[in-house]
Amino acid sequence: MKARAGDWVEILSKEEILKTLDKNGRLDDLPFMPQMFQYCGQRFRIHKTAHKTCDTVSGRYAGLGLQDGYHLDLRCDGVAYGGCQAGCLIFWKSAWFKRVDGPTPTRYVPKRSRSQSAATTSSPCCTDSDVVAAARRQDAGGDVRYSCQATELLKYTKPLAWWDVRQYVDLYRSNDKTLPEIARGFFYLLYYHGTLASSDKWGRPGRWLYNRFQATVGGIPFPREKGKIPSGQPTPRNDLDLKPGDLVRVKSYEGILATLDGRLSNRGLTFDAELVPFCGKTFRVSTRVERFVDEKTGRMRRMNTPAVILEGVTCKALYCGRRMFCTRGIHLWWREIWLERVPADPAHRAIPAIQPGVHMTAEQTG
Repeated sequence: MKARAGDWVEILSKEEILKTLDKNGRLDDLPFMPQMFQYCGQRFRIHKTAHKTCDTVSGRYAGLGLQDGYHLDLRCDGVAYGGCQAGCLIFWKSAWFKRVDGPTPTRYVPKRSRSQSAATTSSPCCTDSDVVAAARRQDAGGDVRYSCQATELLKYTKPLAWWDVRQYVDLYRSNDKTLPEIARGFFYLLYYHGTLASSDKWGRPGRWLYNRFQATVGGIPFPREKGKIPSGQPTPRNDLDLKPGDLVRVKSYEGILATLDGRLSNRGLTFDAELVPFCGKTFRVSTRVERFVDEKTGRMRRMNTPAVILEGVTCKALYCGRRMFCTRGIHLWWREIWLERVPADPAHRAIPAIQPGVHMTAEQTG
C-alpha cells in the first residue's frame, strides 16, 4: 500500500497485528511496542511518510532509509520503558493499518471467505505477552535494558545517501514537503558550503551577507554561530522550576549564544541549529525531562540538570545536511537558561504547534 500524508487509515485489531509479528514482536525488525495496542481499531490521518529518518544511535547523524514506514502523529508515552520522557514519534508499517475514506467508520461489515476466517482464528506466532516481554530485559549484571523503536533503529533501516534524488522526489509525491520548502532547504545547503560560511577563517563574509539578507526579508539568522564561552570554562545555569503548562518565551539567539561554549553546549546539552527558528517566540511547557532511554545502550539515563520540551516544538530537519528533511519530528530539548517566563495573561495565546529530529545523546545529560 502506498499512502500519502493526509490519507485516513484505520489501525487493525490486536489479533490481526499479532499475525504480522515474529516471536520478538517485530515486523522486518521494526518493533511493535506495547503502547501501540491502545490504538487498535481507531482511525488517524497519515502525518508523514517515514521513508527517510535520521541516525541518532551510531553518532554519525546520517540519513537512513525505511521502506514502507509511516508516522501517524502518535508519540510513545514511555510507560513500557521505565517512564522515558523523550516522547518519540512512533513508526508504523502499512501491514498494521488499512486505508479508509474518513474518520467515521461505516456500519457495513463485508463477509469473509472461509480461508480468511481460518486465518483469523489460527494461533499467531506472537502474543501480546511476547510484545511486552521484548520491551525490556536484564543483562548479565542485573541492569535493565530497554528495547524500543529508537534503540533498534539501525536494525530496520539502511544508509541513505544524501545525493540519492529519489528521496526528495518521494518527499514531494507523498505530500511531506512542498517544492518551495525543498528549494529553501537546498538553498541553505548550497550557500553553507559554497560560501564557506562554516569556516572560522573564511566564512565571516558569508555569514554576514546571509544575516543581512535574512534581516531584510524577516527570515532566520545564520543558525550555526559559535558560543561565546571559551571551551573548558563552566557554562551558566538558571533554574526556573518550570512545570507543564507554564508559558515561556525563548530568548534571542544572541542571548542564548552567551550561555554556550565553543561546542555550542550548556552543561552537556547542545544547542543545535534546528532550535534557532524558535528563538524569540512564545510557547507552553509540555514536559520536564528528567529521564530518558539512551538509544545507544538501552539503559535509563537521568538528567543532572533537567531539560524541558515545549508544545509543538519539534525538529524540522532544515539545517542538518545529510539528515535534511527527515520526518521523524524529534522533540527539541531546552535548558531553562535559554527561556524566560511570560506573565500569565488569559488573553495571551502561545504559538500554535509547528509541524515537524535534534536528538539528545547520552553525553548530553549534564
